This record gives sequence, structure tokens and C-alpha cells, in this order.
Amino acid sequence: MKERDLAGKLEANQGQPANQSQPASQGASAAELSPTSGFFFTSAYRSLSTQGCLTKVTESAFDGDKINGAFQQAVAAAFSDARAAGIKHPVLCGAIPFDKRQPSALFVPQQTAWFERDEAMAGATGKEGALPEIASKTELPDQPTFMQMVSDAVQAMNDGKLEKAVLSRLLEITTREPVEPQALMSRIVEQNPNGYHFHVPLEEGALIGASPELLLRKQGNKFYSNPLAGSARRESCPEKDGEVSRVLLDSGKDLYEHHIVTEGMRQVLASRSRSLDIPASPELLSTPTLWHLSTPINGEVLDSQENALSLACLLHPTPALCGSPTLAARELIDQLEPFDRGLFGGIVGWCDDRGNGEWVVTIRCGTVKGDQVRLFAGAGIVPDSSPESEWRETGVKLTTMLRAFGLAK
Repeated sequence: MKERDLAGKLEANQGQPANQSQPASQGASAAELSPTSGFFFTSAYRSLSTQGCLTKVTESAFDGDKINGAFQQAVAAAFSDARAAGIKHPVLCGAIPFDKRQPSALFVPQQTAWFERDEAMAGATGKEGALPEIASKTELPDQPTFMQMVSDAVQAMNDGKLEKAVLSRLLEITTREPVEPQALMSRIVEQNPNGYHFHVPLEEGALIGASPELLLRKQGNKFYSNPLAGSARRESCPEKDGEVSRVLLDSGKDLYEHHIVTEGMRQVLASRSRSLDIPASPELLSTPTLWHLSTPINGEVLDSQENALSLACLLHPTPALCGSPTLAARELIDQLEPFDRGLFGGIVGWCDDRGNGEWVVTIRCGTVKGDQVRLFAGAGIVPDSSPESEWRETGVKLTTMLRAFGLAK
């Protein structure tokens, strides 16, 4: 997809911060906004592209679920500053790390353009220029280490310490020339047209991806979620692909993994909901590379003061990204994974000053900094997990991002 095709159809919001050192117009010109000009997020619900930064929110989201907690106070202060600067309806966007105790990467942009994804993508064809050649790839951890991690997690479950843990690995890539984010983002959008696409500017480089998983959407007093847990690689042959989906839907191991996730979310959401609907059985959701077990959840908040971020922080991290029980799973992840996830496995999205917003889990993603690229993938480990199978599953998930570099196998 060409950036100019998408950017040309964006619709601008009002916004005029008074900070003369960082001027903002009363409505960013649609042609001025693009998938890599700032924060970029697409969804079938609502999509946006931004420019500039009025104020940052780095407060830890550890107590983000508490409406009057320190994090929510920092968010409210950022919105207040934005309104005082002339932005009528400010938006907070960005990412929150896997470990909510770490600093958040959130900000209020100076200019925000909302657009309809399907309309913007209609008729957008072609790809941007070729991406640089890959100079080297390094797996972290390597296959023997990752498989031992899975074995150790299964042993912990057999010892009764936890029910599920999500273990991940990284693929570190060095390119012969710096990566052009615009070209990479365009390929990601084109190859994963139905995902939640995102580009988050960081202090150094950017976080980009195409997540398939909605953590939380809130509109008015209604909220929605769509957890994914349990997956299988798709086949090019339609008959074989259909068989793969049927096997997944009947898989005891995957159904058990999915049940842990949905029940965990039920327990967390029940006390904060006036109504809550969680189907008893999952359905199938597909991406270009994978079949997933999926459960659409919807409900109504008990307290109208709830906002999209308070509910997202209440849920994050779900058993689909961490495990169950959460604390035990996080401790095991800290012990076994040879790296700090940072923003990987976190959440990315937006929330406006009226409490509406949308947050997705930060998977099928990577960070880009010059000629350095890091890709992330994880797999849910349960007592029936096979180390070899989990290695293959994470490999398939990395394929989504590898395809953006022309390396799909």
C-alpha cells in the first residue's frame, strides 16, 4: 500500500496548542499526515494518524485500573493541559509495556486525523520501494534454550505452581542499510489487511506491527474484547486449511489454553460490569498465516467513570500474554526469558478525554532503529505443550513480520 494513497483520504480533527515552540494547526491537513509521521493506528472501528507531541505521559500504569490512582491522575492532567492549549477533544495514544511497573510510552499529539480504514484502503495498490538486504539474523534464545524454557514451564505446572505461562523469543536482524519505516509499514499493512496496524514513535526508532488481538474497546458505557489463545498454521490448500481449522477447534490442549484466558478475564471484569457476555465456546479467527481460537466479549461498565485505559489496565496482561495466575506466570517469565520484553507483549492504542478508546495487544510486532530490527513472538505453554511444537508456533508467528522483509519461507 502506498502511503500517499492512504494519507490522501484522512480526515482532520481540530487542535491548536498555544505552545509557540511546537505550533499546531487548527486541523492537520490530511495530506500532511501519514503512517510514519507520528502515531498511527488502524481499526475497523476507528483509525487515526497524528503529528507532533504536546505532552508526554511516562507514569507507570501499574495502578492504571484505579480511577483515582496516580496513573489516571497523570492522564487527566495531560488532557487538562491539552484543553488549556486549545485542543477541544484531546487524545492520549502510544504504548504501555508488558510489565506495567515500567514507564509508559504515551503522549497527547498536537494534531490528530481520524479516518475510516476501509474507505482509506479502497483502491490503494502497489508497494513502496524495496527494503534493505538482511545482513544477519540472531535468534534469542536459540532453539535448545527455548525448548528447555518450555520444559521448565511445563514442570512448574506439573508441580502445581501455575496453570499457564506465555514464553517468547526475539529475532534480531541487522540490515545492510537503514530501514525506511514508511516502506516497512506499507508492506505490513498490505500483507495483513485485517489486522490492527500500528506505528509508535519512540525516543529512538519506532514500534511497528499488525496485531490480530483486541484487548479492549470502549464506546460510551459499552466495552468489547476479543482474546485469542490457541493457534495453528494455515495451509495453502483450501481442503487442508479447512482440516487444520477443524482440528484446532477440537484440540483439547488449545481449548484448555483458551478457557484459562476467558475465565481469567471473566473473573477480572465481573466486579466492574453491569452486564457481561462471554460465550461458552470459542470460534475461529484467521490471519494470513494462522488460525486462532477467538472469543468475542462484550459488556457494560458498572461505573460510568471507567475509561478505555482503566479497563485496559485492569485486563493487562491477560493470560493470553502472560499466563495464569498472573503473578506466578510473570515471575516465571522473568526467570526464564533472557531479555526484557519492554513494549513487546504490552498494549498499544488510544483513549480520548471522554473515556472512549481502543487498545490491542502488542504482538506480531517489532522495533526499528536504523539498521537494527527486533521482532517478537510468543506461545502459550500449558501442561500438554510440546517444546518442539511451541518452537514451531513462535516461528510461524514471526513469519508475519519476516514477510515484510521479503523473507517468508
